[in-house]
Amino acid sequence: MSKKTTIVCFGPGPMFKGGIANYNTSLAKAFDKLDDTEVHIVSWTQQYPAIIPRDFIDRKSKTDQLEGTDIKVHYITDYNNPASWSGTVKLITGLKPDKVIFQWAIAIQGIPLGYIGRKLKKYKDIEVYYDLHFVIQKEGSSLDNRFTKMGIKHADSYIVHAYKTADELHELFPKKKFEIVERGQKIKGKGQKVLKLYHPVYDMFSPDPEFDVSAQKNSWNLKKNVFLYFGFIRKYKGLHNVIKAFAKLSENRDDVSLMIVGESFWNTLDKKKFTTRLKNATFGVAKKIFLKKQDDEQNYNPIALVKELGLEHKVYVNNEFVPNEDVHKYFQVSDNIMLFYLTATPSGIESIAYNFNMPMLATKVGHFTETVKDGFNGYLAEPEDIESMVDVMEKAIDKAIDRRNVAATSKDMSWQNYAMEILR
Repeated sequence: MSKKTTIVCFGPGPMFKGGIANYNTSLAKAFDKLDDTEVHIVSWTQQYPAIIPRDFIDRKSKTDQLEGTDIKVHYITDYNNPASWSGTVKLITGLKPDKVIFQWAIAIQGIPLGYIGRKLKKYKDIEVYYDLHFVIQKEGSSLDNRFTKMGIKHADSYIVHAYKTADELHELFPKKKFEIVERGQKIKGKGQKVLKLYHPVYDMFSPDPEFDVSAQKNSWNLKKNVFLYFGFIRKYKGLHNVIKAFAKLSENRDDVSLMIVGESFWNTLDKKKFTTRLKNATFGVAKKIFLKKQDDEQNYNPIALVKELGLEHKVYVNNEFVPNEDVHKYFQVSDNIMLFYLTATPSGIESIAYNFNMPMLATKVGHFTETVKDGFNGYLAEPEDIESMVDVMEKAIDKAIDRRNVAATSKDMSWQNYAMEILR
């Protein structure tokens, strides 16, 4: 009987909301489907400093994402409790894993993940990967690079989803020699391994063949051509530009609607509560001291533009977190996904759109120039250029992208292929 390969996927478990939780869970499920594997999710209990005024728990989704799997979930790591970091190391080493894959998505986690990675590095039988969703932080700060170096430097191998991320890895560690390995490419062993893969297409979201699209569009008062902004509302995602571009487009057309669906990132707690006000005040002071380059996103409210520009009857807004089982509705009634980002690393929203064969309207930033082929699976606009954005929205209607092209783009971007690349 062959020995099972034991794999630890470290990152937020399925009780958390957001793209990284979905990603970590989907990766674990992909490993679980392979023969002779034993898979564990080792998760945070608290991902961030306690002063951050946000609720990160998914309190709406009802579907058990791990139903039918043999995956074991361990909620143990508390950002605010260093004793739990030691407990995490003890737990992971006790599982005797062959591979540990850390999800790296935000610089502030560099302190606990750096500690855990450094301790695991002593165990030569464990190969430690960092799955890099970014290297240079989107919003930028004076401490980001320091935290990132601290957090990811103890890796044996890295995974990136775009060449831009690999370039940033070189920039962060200029003295290190890396070997970029494409999917299926022979590993030569001439540097620290960096697997150049992709953001897999989510299999947890899919169209419902019984869903009545026409009835739902009528219920939501949507016009023929529907543009969708979906996901957390963050400044770097450029919703303010989406709304401005849509306003200009709708001046000359009466057949268009915009859907804004997602939770405002910093508006998840009851602001009347004393604990929330205390967290807001403390976090505000901390940001002024440490994050001098950042705008205060807590004051970012692009949805106010809808009323300001008189778009109330043209824009559908659901400013709440959407449970997993309802996601398909918004994608099935829409024609194009809006990705007019200010900065970008491989996007979970882009991955969900692939699952619905939805054309993408994106800006020429980050990895979008690698994944969005202008005129084939979407259209590219100039960043911060409203006229350019209006132009691609017009093209999306008048020269609609063939959805078979989107399907062709993503046909090899499965979780199974991704997991098998890590195991080879």
